[in-house]
Amino acid sequence: MQLGMVGLGRMGANMTRRLMRGGHQLVVSDLSADAVKGLAGEGAAASSSLQDLVSKLTAPRAAWVMVPSGDATEKTVQTLLGSMQAGDTIIDGGNSYFKDDVRRAKLCASQGVHYIDVGTSGGVWGLERGYCMMIGGPNEAVQRLDPIFKTLAPGLGDIPRTPGREKLAGATAGTSEDGYIHCGPSGAGHFVKMVHNGIEYGIMQAYAEGFDIFKNATSKDLPEDIRYDLNLPDIAEVWRRGSVVSSWLLDLTAMALLENPTLSEYSGFVQDSGEGRWTIQAAIEEAVPAEVLTASLYARFRSRQEHTFGEKMLSAMRQKFGGHVEPKKH
Repeated sequence: MQLGMVGLGRMGANMTRRLMRGGHQLVVSDLSADAVKGLAGEGAAASSSLQDLVSKLTAPRAAWVMVPSGDATEKTVQTLLGSMQAGDTIIDGGNSYFKDDVRRAKLCASQGVHYIDVGTSGGVWGLERGYCMMIGGPNEAVQRLDPIFKTLAPGLGDIPRTPGREKLAGATAGTSEDGYIHCGPSGAGHFVKMVHNGIEYGIMQAYAEGFDIFKNATSKDLPEDIRYDLNLPDIAEVWRRGSVVSSWLLDLTAMALLENPTLSEYSGFVQDSGEGRWTIQAAIEEAVPAEVLTASLYARFRSRQEHTFGEKMLSAMRQKFGGHVEPKKH
């Protein structure tokens, strides 16, 4: 199947490679001419602009947008839409806000163009492992592009089947065991991916806090007989094997700790890409308590500051009401 890929960063380039390995024909575009040239050397068809990319696709066309969310995605979708015709499809595989998808889908539909939002998880490992995809959009367009999704997805692999799944058949079985699902209409794919990332924040924060407790188990503030000098790489490793808290995130944690148990190459400054904030906004709109996810987002904000004005206020109040003095800086 033919597909245009716009954006050849870490994920876009590897998705292109995975699709070409699966026998699909890719036309590629990127702001970097070198990135385009590199993929063309691997078998993709190069394009010099978005208009050129569309001209090299056969109707009904499909173009996958894999650029940063926000203005970059907005401008790319608008430009593609200006060159496409009724029956064509634009796929946003980045991390766009689901409400933007709903708006863009209506705009595309007014010109007879389909719009599909695909929440894509897999990162830099997706080339070999495959990509977990959460898809939103009209049935007709999603079904037509199923060969693309099937190639990008991990497939059943060696993960044990959930008991009872073997009883499902046909449409009831769906594609979830293959690593991709059609979640619903426009915006549904990115909505599910948004919450996925919010949960990811919470899981990561739980691991981070737990291992911070381990690291500080040698604190001189503790009685000597309950100070523990723990082997963090070994703890991460043993938890990978039979523990209820095992996960791919723990696999990556074990890898990082084995490479450097002190993690000295990291500053601890933690960014957030937006989905965590949007997840909390959705929770507020739905009146759903989300204490863990909210706290994990705030922990990322906290990581970017030495001490906040609010913390200075706390110290000031403690000093005024109880005479508590801040410890001297070492």
